[in-house]
Amino acid sequence: MDFELVLGSLVTELDRHNIRYGAIGGFAVGVQGAPRITADLDLLVHRDDLPRFHDILSGLGYERIARPENTSHYRHPVHALGGIDLIHAFRKYALAMLERAKPHTVFGGTHTIDVLQPEDIIDLKVQAIANDSSRRAHEVADIETLMSIHGSRLDWNRIQAFYDLFEMEEGTHALRAGFDHAE
Repeated sequence: MDFELVLGSLVTELDRHNIRYGAIGGFAVGVQGAPRITADLDLLVHRDDLPRFHDILSGLGYERIARPENTSHYRHPVHALGGIDLIHAFRKYALAMLERAKPHTVFGGTHTIDVLQPEDIIDLKVQAIANDSSRRAHEVADIETLMSIHGSRLDWNRIQAFYDLFEMEEGTHALRAGFDHAE
């Protein structure tokens, strides 16, 4: 996926239509300081903005390939334009994450994209583990990377609240102990 090409047209339209969104997933981890390979763009999008978002993506040539209850998945027939996966924000936690999203410049300042805060990206990775334990190693690696970059600035209580929400016993204690020892 050519992220620079995609963002050039997509973000302009999102801003023009006042779409509430925030980058999540691998692209957001990269924007937060740990570039890594990712094949698609993952976004958290306010549920009320989904119809307009769909129209924008359709206008850019994307086709919706799936729409389970809480997500939407789009692909473009041109490989370089790749896929865009949306998580629908409607619960209080996700809506709060969108409120905290901040604009970040990317690609040498040529584009700006709203990105969730590191804690919120971690929280969604905790949720991904809770939803699908086979993703654990991959998600924990991203969590540890974000912790190594933002550690002392992270709101550990907010992260722990997500571990508690999903009844994940290990919580931040083991991860933070390893981080604190490394500092």
